[in-house]
Amino acid sequence: MKKIIAIALAFSTLGCQSKEKKSMTEVPSAAAIKNQNLETATLAGGCFWCTEAVFLEIEGVKSVLPGYIGGQTVNPTYEEISTGRTGHAEAIEIVFDPKVVSYGELLEIFFATHDPTTLNRQGADVGTQYRSEVFYYNDAQKKITEEYIALLNLENTFGKPVVTKISAAPKFYVAEDYHKNYYSRNTSQSYCSYVITPKINKLKEKFQDKLKK
Repeated sequence: MKKIIAIALAFSTLGCQSKEKKSMTEVPSAAAIKNQNLETATLAGGCFWCTEAVFLEIEGVKSVLPGYIGGQTVNPTYEEISTGRTGHAEAIEIVFDPKVVSYGELLEIFFATHDPTTLNRQGADVGTQYRSEVFYYNDAQKKITEEYIALLNLENTFGKPVVTKISAAPKFYVAEDYHKNYYSRNTSQSYCSYVITPKINKLKEKFQDKLKK
């Protein structure tokens, strides 16, 4: 099922969402990130409803924002990036405490909870906006990502080559409010039930020690 169908369903239920729980995390300010020695990671792995839901569960993650990155259009909308013509990927911006969870551990979770071997698609979600891509903020993140992908390919972890791109992080545009904390507000919706819930179950099975208490 196309994710756009799920959006139509979501809009039909927006009127009853005011009583649902708010975002699980508050977004730290730039000053807080600096003062608390927090770091940022930006990952694209298909539908950002999926990746946001996964990383909100991880201990040491302070905030997760869905958004758009890597394209040409300034201030893109969801409708624009959904055409696949703006060049943006759906992605999440993660602020995390490296004393609790390392960048390498975030990558381990990222690659275990999406398919990094399919070019410009995740399941039924097809288009460049659903590509697998890691956006790095410094040389250390770039090196860790390159070495991790090389190891996955060397060990033939997926039985196919990893096609995940590695790129310097350009401007990240935060998505519209209705995308934020989407899974927890729409758990029973068909897309969430059939696509996201299995990812969460897999996360809980493989990374029990990494989850928030």
